[in-house]
Amino acid sequence: MRTNDTRKWWVLGALSFGLLAVGLDMTILNVALPTLATELAASTSELQWIVDSYNLVLAAVLLPAGMLGDRFGRKRLLLVALALFGAASAACAYSGTPDMLIAMRAFLGLGAAFLIPLSMSILPVLFEGAERTKAMMVWASANMLGIPLGPIAGGWLLKHYEWGAVFLINVPLIAIAIVAVGALMPESRSQARSRMDVFGVLTSSLGLVAVTYGVIRAGERGWSDTAALASMAAGVAVLAVFVLWQRRTAHGLVDLSLFRSARFTWGTILATTVSFAIFGLLFAMPQYFQAVQGADALGTGLRLLPLIGGLIVGAKSADGLIPKMGAKLVAATGFLALAAALAAGAATGTDSGYGFAALWMTAAGIGLGLAMPTTMDAALGELSAERSGVGSALIMAMRQVGGSFGVALLGAALNASYRGSVDVTGLPESIAQTVRQSAAAGLAVARRAAAEPLLASVRESFVHGMGMMLWICGGIAVVGMLLALAFLPNGSSAAGASKEIGL
Repeated sequence: MRTNDTRKWWVLGALSFGLLAVGLDMTILNVALPTLATELAASTSELQWIVDSYNLVLAAVLLPAGMLGDRFGRKRLLLVALALFGAASAACAYSGTPDMLIAMRAFLGLGAAFLIPLSMSILPVLFEGAERTKAMMVWASANMLGIPLGPIAGGWLLKHYEWGAVFLINVPLIAIAIVAVGALMPESRSQARSRMDVFGVLTSSLGLVAVTYGVIRAGERGWSDTAALASMAAGVAVLAVFVLWQRRTAHGLVDLSLFRSARFTWGTILATTVSFAIFGLLFAMPQYFQAVQGADALGTGLRLLPLIGGLIVGAKSADGLIPKMGAKLVAATGFLALAAALAAGAATGTDSGYGFAALWMTAAGIGLGLAMPTTMDAALGELSAERSGVGSALIMAMRQVGGSFGVALLGAALNASYRGSVDVTGLPESIAQTVRQSAAAGLAVARRAAAEPLLASVRESFVHGMGMMLWICGGIAVVGMLLALAFLPNGSSAAGASKEIGL
């Protein structure tokens, strides 16, 4: 396939449908959890595992997935991943027990673990230069769009159909992607036929799972939980062994020489920083719209639309600005816009109207659209077609861990602030503990008791905690801006036109 062949844009469009399904699946489930608790009689622990089984399998398989794509063919494994994701989605929809749904969600995570890095790894194979940058903007937009669209689609589907519809919505998207990828995409793989790094696969998977599990547990039970801290410490130790092994072995899972490139290193770090900051917004705002503004699931999703609009505007602007300003200034501008928007969001009060939230979320979306694709493209530009699979997997693994830490740490900061400021004076200790658990629990208690002072205290305390968390996110964005200005190179990538197609 020649670089001017328009079929590659159709391939990218097809992959975008698959990425949209993955993004939808990340957030659509949150809307359905209360329904699942009733329909499947799922306990709180089972609901947590329905969510966590996906994330743990995703963390475990990301790096090996990239390596296997390089080795055995990216198109072949992409088609397998798409088919697995579609079949698992259908199986989730017809699960009759919590245990079956947990197992099928794990298969969804397995499909996503191949789909995300391999769809990204195709970009350096099919595109180069300015075209690759444009393709990266499309890929990043598709990757992010499903996240805020999830609550919209989920709320509408739950209102009109059975709960299984929130999983069946993936099937037509995946079917379109399978047909188009199968018909249009050329096969590509690495020329190298080195031995499989079994020890690297085991240590990377175990380390990432242990760290991710520890972060998830800390988010649920607090950062003083012994098991959470032990899991994270063990994960870090195993990952240290993995890095040492990669430095010694001749046929490692990860090519550590990638980190000699400032573009790859800082592009990856900055993309992870964006994930860390933006996940705080995505964690807090749905709760704000429901707890403070009284929106339902569908209304909450609709209120997130300004973020999508800003993201599209930012990504489109970045595509035109990078050739004129360079990646360094475009990324720094994105971080600056994100920081300013988050600082404005921190000023939100219980009496703030939706117009204020829409304004600063639009600005945050513009900053996200400028910073995320630009930093990821900087890292991606250093990947030749030969090592695009494992390199893309490495970028996504760091983003996944960064996002998990972001949700857990920022969620802990919000909850700590909420618990410290909510007024439970005069309440029995058992009820006071329930109120302190979360704003949703506090609102439920206040509404059952028709206690207006408690209702006001819960809302004010949540908004106070959200403001503190958004200040932290804004500070992270400022750090990202300074790092981009100091370390992100402006020049063109080294990988350049290195391409090998149809091998």
